[in-house]
Amino acid sequence: MAFTLETFFLNVLAIILTILIGLYTYFKWRTKHWKRIGIPYLEPIFPFGSLNNPIVAAESLGRQYQNFYNTAKAKRHKHVGIYSFAVPMYMPMDIELIKNIMQKDFDHFVDRGVYYNEVDDPLSAHLFSIEGAKWRNLRVKLTPTFTSGKMKMMFPILVESGRQLKEAMDAAIEKTQPVDIKDFAARFTTNVIGSCAFGIECNCFKDPNSEFRKFGKRVLLPQGLDIVKAMVALSSPSLTRSLRLTLVPKEVSEFFMKMISETINYRESSNVVRKDFMQLLIDIKNSVKDDKGNGIGLTFEDLAAQAFVFFVAGYETSSTTMTFCLFELASNPDVQQKVREEIQEVLAKYNGEITYDALTEMKYMGQVIDETLRKYPPIMFLNRKCVEPYRIPDTDIVIEKDTVVVIPILGIHRDPEYFPDPERFDPDRFSEKNRSKMTPFTYLPFGEGPRACIGLRFGVMQTKVGLAVLLRNYKFSLNNKTKTPLKLDPFSFFMSIEGDIWLNAEQVSSK
Repeated sequence: MAFTLETFFLNVLAIILTILIGLYTYFKWRTKHWKRIGIPYLEPIFPFGSLNNPIVAAESLGRQYQNFYNTAKAKRHKHVGIYSFAVPMYMPMDIELIKNIMQKDFDHFVDRGVYYNEVDDPLSAHLFSIEGAKWRNLRVKLTPTFTSGKMKMMFPILVESGRQLKEAMDAAIEKTQPVDIKDFAARFTTNVIGSCAFGIECNCFKDPNSEFRKFGKRVLLPQGLDIVKAMVALSSPSLTRSLRLTLVPKEVSEFFMKMISETINYRESSNVVRKDFMQLLIDIKNSVKDDKGNGIGLTFEDLAAQAFVFFVAGYETSSTTMTFCLFELASNPDVQQKVREEIQEVLAKYNGEITYDALTEMKYMGQVIDETLRKYPPIMFLNRKCVEPYRIPDTDIVIEKDTVVVIPILGIHRDPEYFPDPERFDPDRFSEKNRSKMTPFTYLPFGEGPRACIGLRFGVMQTKVGLAVLLRNYKFSLNNKTKTPLKLDPFSFFMSIEGDIWLNAEQVSSK
């Protein structure tokens, strides 16, 4: 028996070693790709390639890509090859190359090359991820929902959420305790998006355990196996689909699918019409009908996926921007006071009311938001996929079909060649005079070209409402509970910090 067990374990060990040797051999062959075609590259390490171990990563992907950018640019490379596991990824650093990829030669890079799975993970098949003709058709359908007219239609919802934000801040100030501005901003934007996307009053300030807040946080805070699946999906979306892995947690998918289904059924059966994003999606769905009179302009799954990404991306990106903006304003009181004076001066012309037109007049606030998005871009990198072989201009190098391209936004935004003294918070970079001197495609918080963020107007609008409410009424300063310098969360897809940002808040007289 002992001999049999010993033989068994030796055989198992031999099989494992054979598999490992095979994987290592494949890894070494695969990671010669960039050397073979003549592109400078960062030496990969088995098994994760150029990237850190995703389970114990000390830095976020965005920060790692920024490091790659800085390392390669220091060597004066225009581009560099990197590896995610053994999968080659192309990183352009030269701005003309980036412009070609995102705009001039867009037909070669139409797709993002990120994971989505319409069958097993329907909420993942949204406008940000989908590809080809389906993306083009959906983009055309959704673009009219983000015009100025549609933004004005939804504006009263933002104003009501702003009122709730003020009430919550008033209550916090009465306790004379510092406020966790990261949490305040997230509750505000969750209220806005929950109401606009689903017609649901989330009441996140009164109900800290709101389901929208709970599930919104869950989808953005990967746990354990989620992190590994995300890395596999980044490296090989097709393999992820073949393995039928899902990235949206099951409980999150069930909650949103149920919520969206109930909302649509209620509105259509009761003839309820609201001025919100959900209504716009329902109208698109019903714009084309089948022989039985059922709306087919969008399938239920299509509609659900768009509402889901609008909620998740909309609440997180804007709350992150508000958070970093208020942190910088608390750290730069002279800039904060200048914004406050502009807010009070403009609102005085509108009887003290926050209106859509009033916000458009707040030019300096716009500069402050732009500078926040430069220093802290919510999405720190962008992906594109080469959909057909692409010869890099002025070279004989050809990027193969299906190669993933990484645009290192954070690296570019903090490059002193384009933004001198990049760690300094300076809204004057975005004055009308200075902006005209800015090199195109060096400022990419919303992307560029045909796949630029479709919801950028809405995101900026809700950020402006939140800032206008807070800064006209309160003066902020850093509390010593805030740990500086800020440390980025290594596991967050969006730019986010570890821990909280605590501010002291005091009432100011409004004019």
